[in-house]
Amino acid sequence: MVDSKAPVIAVDGPGGSGKGTITQMLARKLGWHLLDSGALYRLTALAAQRQGVSLQDESGLVDVAATLDVAFEPTEAGRPVRVVLAGEDVTSEIRTETCGDNASRVAVMQPVRDALLQRQRDFRRSPGLVADGRDMGTVVFPDAPVKIFLTASAEERARRRYNQLKEAGVDVNIDAVLDEIRVRDERDTNRSAAPLKPADDAQVIDSTGLSIEEVLDRCMATAGQA
Repeated sequence: MVDSKAPVIAVDGPGGSGKGTITQMLARKLGWHLLDSGALYRLTALAAQRQGVSLQDESGLVDVAATLDVAFEPTEAGRPVRVVLAGEDVTSEIRTETCGDNASRVAVMQPVRDALLQRQRDFRRSPGLVADGRDMGTVVFPDAPVKIFLTASAEERARRRYNQLKEAGVDVNIDAVLDEIRVRDERDTNRSAAPLKPADDAQVIDSTGLSIEEVLDRCMATAGQA
């Protein structure tokens, strides 16, 4: 059941900053619910393609977003949250670079964002929610008591993404990954609908050169100060 008073830790930042890993670690450590908001845009893009809806068809995308049949299921520690679309596990499929790029294109459309806004807020349940995204602290949960903006250099994020894809058996070029990240950063930062930026009251944490444990410690310290 939705609980508008349940506490929220909003974790925003660009792709490859480590948000996905950190938010899962936070959620497990605290025993809270988890929202991967970026997955909703990826899922909308994927569902649209499966339903034959063009990524330029704004009204069609709104319909897809409004009827999105999605569930996030926890997995064992160290693995990504299981993402289920219409009963099918699409965890790996939505994490491809192509799907990520399509999601970024979908996310610039304000009517689509509006359709997904309430869906995201519905994840707010007791005992609390850790929300991973790009506008969690600025738009979706502006009243969140803890707001973190996690970032890293484009080169560091490209290196992480490259290693992740190579481990998954994907043949990829690191320069291409870096170019993709820079293009997406430019689009997300300059879009008119909820541009990527820290909330005024967010704690900015640069994870470049830090271990995941060091980043988690800083996030937990920030949460403890709220």
